[in-house]
Amino acid sequence: MKRKRRHPENYHEDRWLLTYSDLITLLLGLFVILYAISKVDAGKYAEIASALNGVFGAQRGVLTGQTAVIETDGNPLYSERQRIVQDIRDALQLDTKELPITITENERGITVHIMEELLFASGSAEIKASSLNALDTLAGVLRLLHNDLRVEGHTDNVPISTAQFPSNWHLSVARALNVAYYLIQRHGLIQERVSVVGYSEFLPLASNDTPENRARNRRVDIVIIANGEDWRESLLQAAKDLTGTESQENRL
Repeated sequence: MKRKRRHPENYHEDRWLLTYSDLITLLLGLFVILYAISKVDAGKYAEIASALNGVFGAQRGVLTGQTAVIETDGNPLYSERQRIVQDIRDALQLDTKELPITITENERGITVHIMEELLFASGSAEIKASSLNALDTLAGVLRLLHNDLRVEGHTDNVPISTAQFPSNWHLSVARALNVAYYLIQRHGLIQERVSVVGYSEFLPLASNDTPENRARNRRVDIVIIANGEDWRESLLQAAKDLTGTESQENRL
């Protein structure tokens, strides 16, 4: 019979060296991999940093290590809203011109209020030729957005009864429709992103107790709907506004 080969007496004592050498080899491979993936393409890194800076509304500093101030107000979309508002201000040159336009912000998004005196003659839904320049300028900002838009017509509480407009409902809808149709036909706003609604006198910005307040309520609102918002939430917000819930207003 074949005799078993005897191992040296220190055979079992040295087996740990095999495990140790395997571990060292694995660690070496790990560090080589880490080193390889740590080499960043400077060009791609700069592109990513620039893109993120734009998303967060910062001029610099998101990934570059420079100082930057980003106002979020607890809302990740806050800086984007501020950018849109500033774009509208700059486009209409509101720092140097006085236009009957106000802006409000709430859960729905940004609302641009355009007063009747700019758009229409009293009791009419035909857009004034003198207001087209302001609408054209505003459309230049709106058509670059991916948000849904809602054009809303509003009146004061003074009744109207003409052959063309039997009620304030008819007038408010006609005014909103004419503004929306102009923006779509003239500037190519995507139709499926635009909706039209008339509120008559039932969603005022102020009480109708003075001529000035009634003039403020006669308006067309262009609502830039916040991204991801459900239409039911918009209707709920409109109901809150109807019951007197005030939204934060920034008068331009």
